[in-house]
Amino acid sequence: MARDTLTGSRIRERRLILGMRQAELAREAGISASYLNLIEHNRRRIGGKLLVGLAGVLGVEPSMLSEGAEAALISTLREAAADSGVPVAELDRVDEFAGRFPGWAEVLAAGHRRIASLERTVETLSDRLTHDPSLAASVHEVLSTAAAIRSTASILAETGELEPEWRDRFHKNLNQDSLRLSESSRELVNFLDDGDTGADRRGMPQEEAEAFLQDHGYHFPELEEGTAEPADLLAGAPALASEASRSLALSALESYAEDARLMPLPEMERQLAMHGLEPVELSRHFGCPLPAVLRRIAALPEDLAGQETGLVICDSSGALVFRKPLTGFAMPRFGASCPLWPLYTALLRPYVPVRRSVMQQGRTAAVFDCMAVAGPQGVPDFGSDPLYRSAMLILPGADVSDDPQPVGSSCRVCPRRQCPARREPSILKEEF
Repeated sequence: MARDTLTGSRIRERRLILGMRQAELAREAGISASYLNLIEHNRRRIGGKLLVGLAGVLGVEPSMLSEGAEAALISTLREAAADSGVPVAELDRVDEFAGRFPGWAEVLAAGHRRIASLERTVETLSDRLTHDPSLAASVHEVLSTAAAIRSTASILAETGELEPEWRDRFHKNLNQDSLRLSESSRELVNFLDDGDTGADRRGMPQEEAEAFLQDHGYHFPELEEGTAEPADLLAGAPALASEASRSLALSALESYAEDARLMPLPEMERQLAMHGLEPVELSRHFGCPLPAVLRRIAALPEDLAGQETGLVICDSSGALVFRKPLTGFAMPRFGASCPLWPLYTALLRPYVPVRRSVMQQGRTAAVFDCMAVAGPQGVPDFGSDPLYRSAMLILPGADVSDDPQPVGSSCRVCPRRQCPARREPSILKEEF
């Protein structure tokens, strides 16, 4: 039922909330009780002066009766129904429910939002417990110190007579281990509580830097126009709470500024109009290495690029050092990603462009066009081994191959069975 046909239901619900009888409301509005009954059962549409009069008697704005619940509330209710996993036979009546019972609708919507927030928190903490090296080291320190204290206490309690020298030594060890346990526990608590007072907890320096870039849409007009230096953009950035995150963000901005200098935005726009998103053509025109071109394309506004773009960069160890998410393409927050990504194929073959059509496994398998290339980080010197980085540009809706390569996000959450590149069992079933 359309929302604009539920005006009568809203009038009735508001009247009942106020404890008014139908005849009383009809009398004050200057209409008959029978006509009001037809209105309240949505058999007569009203508007204009009568709607204003009824709203005045009921003490609400006319829009509250004519429009009812906001579209965002109805959208949240639909999302809650879809996420429940239970077949909903009355999904087509969600507008009517929100219109007749706006209070209960808001309660359900708020509950759904809270559940989603708690699920994200649990997922974040689970990732940190599993992959965070700092947290793992802190927990290991606490457990090892507690074991040492337990061992020393057992010796003192279970051994009979001890020589004074040995007893004093055990007491000294017990005191030192107790102090170490106290310090380790305090550091662990501080680590877990760090940033927890904010509305959005980042956790790791790389996450803070990526949050800063994401807040700006990965595009910085000041650097495009040359009106600011990278360091100027970091001043007062609330997302960067640590020196490590500021260092990572500064490195990304310096790379951005250099790419913008080599490939100015107006000329990029002209080349894109002529050739489209063709990294090789852009590399030839600007005389820039392909990794820089891939970074530059990913930094373009979506309206200029013509589509959403994603980017991942890894160092020689395979660790992701930069992530620009793309809708539908899952990227691991911690730990190793899927070794079947073209990103790693390119890392094994520096300077050789690699293009693959890939499909991520999951409930909604999507196909992506991935272009990757690896190159040295900086200019290598004679007598020193070059440090390579690989960059992969990700575009949605690939139509490059009829047989896309199946890939995942990481082995832990990849449902694909019989994968030759699997490192560890998945926690998901294949049908997930």
